[in-house]
Amino acid sequence: MTARFRRVYGASPLHLLSLLGCFTLTGYAALQITRGPLPVRTTVWFLGAVLLHDLVLFPLYALADRTLLALVSRRGRRSVGNSVNYLRIPVLLSGLLLLVFAPVILRRSEVAYQAASGLDQSPYLGRWLAISAALFLGSAVLFALRREPTTEPASGTTA
Repeated sequence: MTARFRRVYGASPLHLLSLLGCFTLTGYAALQITRGPLPVRTTVWFLGAVLLHDLVLFPLYALADRTLLALVSRRGRRSVGNSVNYLRIPVLLSGLLLLVFAPVILRRSEVAYQAASGLDQSPYLGRWLAISAALFLGSAVLFALRREPTTEPASGTTA
């Protein structure tokens, strides 16, 4: 029975069940947003974020990734995709942190943040930079530890 389902559907029944759960959760979240105090504002923000990502950000980071792949592959690396991941992951995490915390990192909501929390926004930029540096440093250490040693013949010796 499972083999027939897999042949017809293309994946296991657990895959279908998890997709249905995800769609149910997404539908519930969408309903909760429309019941909120500002559904039009939320919809405009969401559509703006989608357009900004699809029309501006995706082409930029796809171009940067292609450029990085071209530079690394020019150096003759065999595992180009794997070595590039040591840059992709910290860039992705650092960018995600910047995206989520941009108003406080860039100090664009000083008055509202001060009124709501009673705190200052000044440490956020330094902390984001420190976290980003730690991500890149950790990635560089992992790359150095996992790198295959090159086996080049010693100079001055004959075979």
